[in-house]
Amino acid sequence: MPSIAFTLIGHNEAANLPRCLESVRWADELIYVDCDSTDGSAEVARRYTERVYRRPNLKNLNVNKAYGIEQAGADWVFYLDPDEVIPPALAEEIRATLAAQPRENAFRLPRRNFFFGAWLAHGGQYPDTQLRLFRRGKAHFPCRHVHEKLEVEGAVGSLRQPFDHHTNPTPVEAFRKLDFYSGFNAELWAREGRRPGPGMALRYLAWLPATRFLRRYVLKGGFRDGWPGLAVAVLDGLELQMRFVKFSYLAAHPEALPAEPPAEPRPPGAM
Repeated sequence: MPSIAFTLIGHNEAANLPRCLESVRWADELIYVDCDSTDGSAEVARRYTERVYRRPNLKNLNVNKAYGIEQAGADWVFYLDPDEVIPPALAEEIRATLAAQPRENAFRLPRRNFFFGAWLAHGGQYPDTQLRLFRRGKAHFPCRHVHEKLEVEGAVGSLRQPFDHHTNPTPVEAFRKLDFYSGFNAELWAREGRRPGPGMALRYLAWLPATRFLRRYVLKGGFRDGWPGLAVAVLDGLELQMRFVKFSYLAAHPEALPAEPPAEPRPPGAM
């Protein structure tokens, strides 16, 4: 039976880790990379695994995701976020698939997104296909952007069972993530040397938010998910608007752009 490792990174995820790690206790390896947490996340993770590492809390999350993957020694690797859960039906499908010695080097699978505790089945939120399971050494993150996908060498297959993503359980968490992603993207634009202008303002303050809301909430049926569906559609457009406002400020005040951290701010190691 091929072995499998689950790797995840986290910053102040003590509340989410028990649910996540409990769902993958059956794995051959559990690897947790703690990113400068102050809430005891590392101690929570140690209840489930001794493979706990420490890294700086970099804005480009994929740098630390790649580090966690590099620590795995199993035949297969599944990258998981702390607010995600592997249901029993998916765990069974993963084990059966790997036991069959597949020719594929990676697998896509559906993800169910829960917003304020409600599953969003419409508005383009499902199946939200993710590429997460891969043969060790056959996939990697390019580490250029926080939302980039794994790049795979070889064939990619599909699994049927979904995993669960408990994103934004509260309004506070929703706005925290909104602030993080809009800021990350604004800094990326500033580092690329882009300049704001009237056309860009019209695009990101009005046109894109309006058309994305129409597509997600109306055309893709987000209204069928009730008020959580409405909230997601509104926040999606708000991220674009906040991104442009932050970018405009950075363009006018380049001294406010945070310095890029070095690739290895301090030697990583097990905690």
